[in-house]
Amino acid sequence: MTSFQRGYAGRVLMALAAVLLLWGLAARDAQAAKMETLEIVTKNGVHVFSVEIATTDQERETGLMYRKQMPEGQGMLFDFRPEQPVSMWMKNTYISLDMIFIRADGRILRIAENTEPMSTRIIASGGPVTGVLEVIAGTAKKLGIAPGDRVGHPLFKGR
Repeated sequence: MTSFQRGYAGRVLMALAAVLLLWGLAARDAQAAKMETLEIVTKNGVHVFSVEIATTDQERETGLMYRKQMPEGQGMLFDFRPEQPVSMWMKNTYISLDMIFIRADGRILRIAENTEPMSTRIIASGGPVTGVLEVIAGTAKKLGIAPGDRVGHPLFKGR
């Protein structure tokens, strides 16, 4: 390989690296753009969360897999419209979560607290739901979130 060819190959690799870096930054920004506000009304008051929305099959399948942390006050809302029984698991999920199963009218049906990281054990909704909110483990207990509480978000008819 001549020095010209080596120089050309080096420039091509540098350009490719720059494109990949920009693509990664754009993907990160696109993910951040999907954040929406969700409210849960409990006996203790209104609790506001910033949530990513998982609407496609791929987004629902991946969920919060491979993430090492999630700040309090954030979560992921899974859109399972139309209302149906849902099953979740914690495969490839490194952080313990509370899974909040929500009916079409915005009422919480069930909460699976402190789920086991990396587990393939099935976690069932216990009935038909439209959405599942995943938040950091301990959130439901800390904020007094309970079945019957109302969730406010455009995904649910109750809002």
